[in-house]
Amino acid sequence: MGSLNLQSPAKINLYLRVLNKRPDGFHDLDSAFQLIDLFDNIEMSDIDSSEVIIQCEPSIIKSEDNIILKAINDLKKDYKIDNGIEIKLKKNIPIGAGLGGGSSNAASVLLGLNKMWGLDISYSEMVKRGKSLGADVPFFIHGENAYVSGIGDQFRSKKFNQEKYVLICPNISISTKEMFEYYSKGINLPLAENMDMQNSFLVSVLYKYPEINLFYKKNISSFDIHLTGTGSTMFIPYKHSDKLKKIMQIIPINWRFFLTEAIQYSPLRGMK
Repeated sequence: MGSLNLQSPAKINLYLRVLNKRPDGFHDLDSAFQLIDLFDNIEMSDIDSSEVIIQCEPSIIKSEDNIILKAINDLKKDYKIDNGIEIKLKKNIPIGAGLGGGSSNAASVLLGLNKMWGLDISYSEMVKRGKSLGADVPFFIHGENAYVSGIGDQFRSKKFNQEKYVLICPNISISTKEMFEYYSKGINLPLAENMDMQNSFLVSVLYKYPEINLFYKKNISSFDIHLTGTGSTMFIPYKHSDKLKKIMQIIPINWRFFLTEAIQYSPLRGMK
């Protein structure tokens, strides 16, 4: 019986622009995806039954909403697999924070099972499967920094920027689906002159979440604050320790933060 231990990386959107709405109801996107060195840890083990067992630490993922479970069940059904699997997931990436943790987990499990079960699924088929699970999953299967277009399934190479980032996490979980719906309503918030439209969801997030709005307005004139995904995480790039010290002083005491660096490739890139 085999097992795998995987590191499942987070990403940030250096910019994210929502373009036209497609006939299928999805939106075309234009974004730069940057992998960072913040990881969930996944341990996958064969078990002597056909069960799918998922243990999450902390226990913050409901089974009925679990993208990992859907990925496994779809794979078992389509490839007529009777094997069982046990997944132990250690979450370090905040949920509903725009960092792609759930999508990264699903991509990691798909790639891991392809190897453990000897399925030899092609890259194009794997991306197609990822696309059916969520917009960010194909990127994590791709496993390399990229300019991303389409609905998240078209990639162009992006150079490594060797940047460092402070991730600022307001302990607010934001549903991507709900934020797209909110965005589609065309909520208009008066913009400050210095507001950076790096992210199409920024206006909606500031409008809907007063505590994020307050933090942003208070600090945007002094710091280069960006939003990743549909939020709630913001990030500030830095290079030197004196800049880092200043950033640390503005983070509310009850918010989480992470010191991260850009990476060029996912640890899962090229997994067969």
